[in-house]
Parts: sequence; structure tokens; C-alpha cells
Amino acid sequence: MVDFPLSLPSLDPGWVWLTGAGPGDPGLLTLLALRGLSQADVVVYDALVGSEILDLARPGAVLEYAGKRGGKPSAKQPDISRRLVQLSREGKRVLRLKGGDPFVFGRGGEEALSLVEAGVPFRVVPGISAGIGGLAYAGIPVTHRDVNSAVTFITGHDTNGTVPDSVDWTALARGSPVLVLYMALKHIEAIAERLIAAGRRRDEPVAVVCRATLPEQRVLETTLGACAADVVASGLEPPALVVVGEVVRLRTALDWLGALDGRVLFPDPLGSRSRGETG
Repeated sequence: MVDFPLSLPSLDPGWVWLTGAGPGDPGLLTLLALRGLSQADVVVYDALVGSEILDLARPGAVLEYAGKRGGKPSAKQPDISRRLVQLSREGKRVLRLKGGDPFVFGRGGEEALSLVEAGVPFRVVPGISAGIGGLAYAGIPVTHRDVNSAVTFITGHDTNGTVPDSVDWTALARGSPVLVLYMALKHIEAIAERLIAAGRRRDEPVAVVCRATLPEQRVLETTLGACAADVVASGLEPPALVVVGEVVRLRTALDWLGALDGRVLFPDPLGSRSRGETG
């Protein structure tokens, strides 16, 4: 049992905590997530929750895998929701553990609605979303005063595994200076083509971050026009984030992990714009 230095709520029998595990590094867990791990009878976890995080569960806790990975046999969402209800009705203390944040492309809202319908008490424990924390570990801020005052988070595939038709790619291309795409690696060529057709520059900076925040993290810096071919050549595989926009240039100054390994950082990656100078 973890000894917490402050008063935190308890995970009580019959309750379900919908909890974000963060982008991967166990150090990025919240205190409430750690509290839930220390008390849960059953941890129902997703594919992106690593073994180091699961090792923090209390001795005797049952670990149930309920992961979903594209193109592979996966648990069905209705079955997962029903399982959470069943465990609650058995009087178990249930921790539903999801990578990132449960309400950011994590289908936590669907599970919460199922719990409400069944009359199951629950708590939402937010986590650090990979689209923010994962990019920070790559040295890429999602906002920067000299680059953007808006950022858009997008899923790279719909429920059928195809490029989402519900996304107005033209409006996004024209209106959002920084795009962060989850689960987009499979369709990166089609997405890049749509953005370029809508007016984004072929030489616009793009970064692909794989296994974000973990020791095996890899970052590919490329451009919108070359990203599809570069991903194939690099051999990168999901899970991955794709970020499109000028903030990628900041990595030459902010790659703090690279600096630990000896990379030389350059303090003015944006040139004259970072000093407020104009042409």
C-alpha cells in the first residue's frame, strides 16, 4: 500500500474509476491514479498501459486486459462496458486504466455513459494526454506565442479504421496552425494529401513521435510532402503521434532528452520571428 502524504479519496467497493495512465512514463501518473492502483481489486487496462505501471497495482489485484489495437483481434467496446458494470455489481473496487486521458480519444465517455445507465458509481481521473505530454518529451510544445494561438487534436481514423469523413480537412488546414493527430500513421499519406490539397505547404514541418515518453521513444522530423515516404523508410510503427506545424522547428532548441545524450541545442530556431522582427 502506498503511503500518501495528503488526504485522497478512496476507491470503494462497487465503484469504478475511469483513469488516465498518462502517455507511458510511470513518473507521469497522477497521484489519484497511483491511489487507485494501490487499492483496486481489479485493474481493467488498455493496450497502451505498460508493465511498469501495472507493477504498481496492489499485491493480489487481478489484471484484466481489455486493449484495442487497429488491425488486431481486440475486445469490443460494449463488452468492456458490460464487464465494468458486472465487476461493480460484484462489489469489486474497479480501476479502468487507459493510456493518456480517458476522455481524449479514449472512449471513456462511452464507458461512463454505460455506468450511468447501469447506476454504477464512478469517478473520472484525468491523465496527461499523449498529444501534450508525449510531444513535450519530444521537445515540441503544442503552443508557442510566436507560432500559434490555436491547436487542434484529431483522430487519424474513424470507427471503421478509415480516414474520418466527419473531419472537415479543408477547414482544419486553413484554420488551425498546429495539428496533432492521434492514430494517424496508417493513413498518413492520405491525410497529408488532403492537407496539401487544402493549401498547407509541402515543406511545412512535421514530426512523428513513436513510443512517446518511453526509453525507446523515436522522433522523425520531416515535412508534409515527404512524411509518408519517410515513415515507410524509417520503419516506424504505432503507437505514434503526428504533429504538423511550425512548432516542430522548436525541437532544435527544446529537445531536452536529446540534450541529455549530448545533442547541441540552438536557442533561436524560429529566427527573426522569435525576436519580434519583421521583414
